[in-house]
Amino acid sequence: MTSQGQNLNSSSDDNCTMDFRQKLLFIDSHLGDQDVERLRFLCRDCVSHKKLEKSSSALEIFNHLLAEDLLREEDSFFLAELLYIIKQKSLLCHLCYTKEQVESLLPARRRVSLFRNLLYELSEGMDSDNLNSMMFLLKDSIPKTQMTSLSLLAHLEKQARIDEDNLTLLEMLCKNVVPNLMRKIEKYKREKAAQVVTAPVDKETESLHHGEEELFSRSDIKKFSRALPETPLYRMDRTHRGHCVVVNNHTFTSLADRPGTDKDAECLKSVFQWLGFSVHRYDNVTKEGLEKVLQEYRNHPGHASGDCFVFCVLTHGKFGAVYSSDGILIPIREIMSHFTAQRCPALAHKPKLFFIQACQGEEVQPSVSIEADAVNPENVTPSLEDSVPVEADFLLGLATVPGYVSFRHVKEGSWYIQSLYNNLKDLVPRREDILSILTAVNDDVSRQVDIYGKKKQMPQPAFTLRKKLVFPVPQKELLD
Repeated sequence: MTSQGQNLNSSSDDNCTMDFRQKLLFIDSHLGDQDVERLRFLCRDCVSHKKLEKSSSALEIFNHLLAEDLLREEDSFFLAELLYIIKQKSLLCHLCYTKEQVESLLPARRRVSLFRNLLYELSEGMDSDNLNSMMFLLKDSIPKTQMTSLSLLAHLEKQARIDEDNLTLLEMLCKNVVPNLMRKIEKYKREKAAQVVTAPVDKETESLHHGEEELFSRSDIKKFSRALPETPLYRMDRTHRGHCVVVNNHTFTSLADRPGTDKDAECLKSVFQWLGFSVHRYDNVTKEGLEKVLQEYRNHPGHASGDCFVFCVLTHGKFGAVYSSDGILIPIREIMSHFTAQRCPALAHKPKLFFIQACQGEEVQPSVSIEADAVNPENVTPSLEDSVPVEADFLLGLATVPGYVSFRHVKEGSWYIQSLYNNLKDLVPRREDILSILTAVNDDVSRQVDIYGKKKQMPQPAFTLRKKLVFPVPQKELLD
């Protein structure tokens, strides 16, 4: 019986694989020579140039992607991205994607680099006359063979005359031949600068806890921000701002109490009500209770008329997870995954904000009036990005970087939540966006120390937001 079952499963798997390969074969049959050249060029950062040069069909390129594990039956997004870029959007349905889905996933999942995309866009903006003019300017340094715009750019790249940090030759060619393409180069520079500024903090952030200077000051970030193009805003004009859930664990069955957390919960309720949210507070939530809360808000009918969703957790924690009041460790990713577009369609394309006040690593001996929200430290430092769903429109604000404790005053609340409260209160009326506000929170918390001047903390946000999130300025002033 077992053998028969295994054979049936094997047969089913083979059929699925065959079906996937049939789809690839169909896509190949609808791509021409020009499409194949485009695919070869776009894959230059992922597949060896020698293999690509020998590939004369899309099918051969697909085989290379399969071999490199860049294309799988269960994850065909890279191919969907490639088809989207080369404007073969009608073929996306054969990979079970729509144009809109690809667009929403690109900010978080793109594999084609900014530089590769720039070169491709430049080639698309060049006609045969432009190409001939460029080849004339480069006559002494290029082979005397027929070239396309893509093969010319690939040749310059191979000669190391252009790269992501060296655009001098490209700028000279565009200025002299196709001046309107300079806009694409300037856009690339801005996007690259923005990538540097928003690069996620990793374990190197440890230096901040030892008094070293930050890589970028707030003034540096503002300069970069001013250089960026106008960013679209998330819609904030529906009938309801949205729901805000606050899970506040003070008392535990097997862990120490968290005095001061009620102050944080009150502040969160106050500030998010002020911003127009319906706030729902849950105290001392067990794992089973949390599951019920997550299920309730995953299926909440109010999301359809809301602009945004906020979920706050105040508890003990460690390494990418938080504790329920009955002492069970729950991965942050598991909490956030309830609100993906697939599981919660009413929140698709809407910002989903998660704020976690909990330690994420090694406990530090607390002073008299300061406590750490850490439990059972381990010497592991996972990436914060592992907690964020690979999908657009999420923001995760952690009280501290992975591997470190966060601090909570037993009467005044935690450094992080109190700073978040104060900066929302102060900066929303100035129409600052949420990332600017969290930058201010980082700056504020990083400057705080315990009464002995030895213990510090550095919050860390991670996000896949596609637009700026600016809360409308409330009509009434928030009173302390």
